[in-house]
Amino acid sequence: MSVLLITGTSTDVGKTVVTAAVAAMALAEGKSVAVCKPGQTGVAPGEPGDLAEIERLSGATRTLELARYPDPLAPDTAARRAGLPELTLAETVAGIDALSDADLTLVEGAGGLLVRLGDFTLLDLAQKLDAPVLLVTAAGLGTLNHTELTTRTLQSAGVRCAGLVIGSWPTTPDLAAESNRVDLPRVTGIDLVGTIPAGTGSWPRDHFTAAAPTWFTPTWSPFG
Repeated sequence: MSVLLITGTSTDVGKTVVTAAVAAMALAEGKSVAVCKPGQTGVAPGEPGDLAEIERLSGATRTLELARYPDPLAPDTAARRAGLPELTLAETVAGIDALSDADLTLVEGAGGLLVRLGDFTLLDLAQKLDAPVLLVTAAGLGTLNHTELTTRTLQSAGVRCAGLVIGSWPTTPDLAAESNRVDLPRVTGIDLVGTIPAGTGSWPRDHFTAAAPTWFTPTWSPFG
């Protein structure tokens, strides 16, 4: 089994669409894909969450959500507010291990790298699984600081960063975005391996899956 964790420099940078794009790329190569979302927040029981969006866009059908909390907060805080059990690192690892017959298992975090998913962070999970992390970042002002802070944290923890992906590239990029596209790999030492056009999360599946492989550099693979 190949496991790839996907996190962001913050919330709302495009992690779910990037996860769907990576899944679509692997499926196009004839690989089997499973997707795990350990903690879903801000969604009521029975409502579609991030996994439903990934299924809709990519066509991946094997998904696993381990916990759901109604408040749009960090999962550990949302769990306490709802009076529900927090996720544990052990049960999350067990859930991911149950998907081990897939060629590729994608694990989408919540918010940034150090957001508490329960009694652990995505960084803790990456260390436990000895798995790389794909980092989704923003295009505009502030992204250099946020991205370098995150990549330095990964490096200090001994976790490999599988690359940077700009999660939403504007139709008309401004000076900051154009400069950041060059500077992100320069300041972090990590390759920019993908750029996702803004608005692709609203595309129909056939359009999305046909285009998704073109958003990543030809030499990059989610299998490492």
